[in-house]
Amino acid sequence: MNDYKIETKCLTAGYTPKNGEPRQIPIIQSTTFKYDTSEDMGKLFDLEASGYFYTRLQNPTNDCVAAKIAALEGGTAAMLTSSGQAANFFALFNICENGSHIVASSSIYGGTFNLISVTMAKMGISVTFVNPDCTEEELNAAFKDNTRAVFGETIANPALTVLDIEKFAKAAHAHGVPLIVDNTFPTPINCRPIEWGADIITHSTTKYMDGHGAAVGGAIVDSGKFDWMAHADKFPGLCTPDESYHGITYAEKFGKEGAFITKCTSQLMRDFGCIQSPQNAFILNLGLESLHVRMPRHVENGQAVAEFLSTQDKVLSVNYPGLKTDKYYAIAQKYLPHGGCGVVSFELKGGRQAAEKFMKNLKLANIETHVADARTCCLNPATSTHRQMNDEQLKAAGVPAGLIRISCGLENKEDLINDLKQALETI
Repeated sequence: MNDYKIETKCLTAGYTPKNGEPRQIPIIQSTTFKYDTSEDMGKLFDLEASGYFYTRLQNPTNDCVAAKIAALEGGTAAMLTSSGQAANFFALFNICENGSHIVASSSIYGGTFNLISVTMAKMGISVTFVNPDCTEEELNAAFKDNTRAVFGETIANPALTVLDIEKFAKAAHAHGVPLIVDNTFPTPINCRPIEWGADIITHSTTKYMDGHGAAVGGAIVDSGKFDWMAHADKFPGLCTPDESYHGITYAEKFGKEGAFITKCTSQLMRDFGCIQSPQNAFILNLGLESLHVRMPRHVENGQAVAEFLSTQDKVLSVNYPGLKTDKYYAIAQKYLPHGGCGVVSFELKGGRQAAEKFMKNLKLANIETHVADARTCCLNPATSTHRQMNDEQLKAAGVPAGLIRISCGLENKEDLINDLKQALETI
């Protein structure tokens, strides 16, 4: 399987039917699994045998789809979660505890920013946010003795900044901690952060991986490359006996390749239960089978829309790393040579009033909070997700009142441009 190209892996990885078995991944719609003896089941609880006993922890359908995502990212193990937010929380909390510290890019999805800065702070986990464009010196200065992870997004939502993965990985490894990268927007089709030094990958599979706004979900992939035992004092949860599993030391028993996901499943999924439903995993797999076909079209449409908007007098600025004038163009050419995604953000002259008029007159683009869908989605944060802020507060937050975020779908690019053109003419 490792010899196959990524396009083939989208279709074949994770599940190989045997003679007479279903061609599609079966939906195992069962909460529980039957065993012949208590001894057989006991081996599962002791992590002495592989298998399933309760879907709150693991399910065969989910594991097949997770294995496919691991193959796409070039990882050694993976797991599905109920959402992308759950994936980010699990990935961090699996190696952090009360008293730990995280270094994170300041340019990340607002929900994740809040998760780290507010909710995890209530658990006694602190954070230092750094500008993704910071120097190596500034980045290294953010680390503390209790730092346990570094976090960033390949392409930030919605800022569209591009993370210098090698720079952040170098700093993380110099301080003996892993780099966790949310790779939702480019997907492994357009970027595989593990190849650039990232250790753990997360996804909101709700976005491009699903592709149709049909199933909420998340995923975590382990590169299998970070040596936990070499930094055992930083990661006691992985490197000392777990008394809730009869004294197993994950890093010793499952090695670099399997320790992180095994602990994340047997501890966090056991206790929090943020499992993805088998039905959603099945739907996700259908999306994965066409991911390699869809992503180039999203990029093509995003590039065309960005280029069009950059020529319009009523547009103040356009953010899209595929534009040669964009701040992140050079770094995008390094990490995203085939393009990043179909999401474009732009600011209209005339602020809130112009944005409201523009949005009101869209005919093809759907006004919704979703993003990275087969259908084009459009959002004005000032009148929706950031509605509680006044114009001054919006500007301070880096979300000006006239900002529009458009996620270009799979429609004909000329139709998309014509829709934007007629909406601009009404301003």
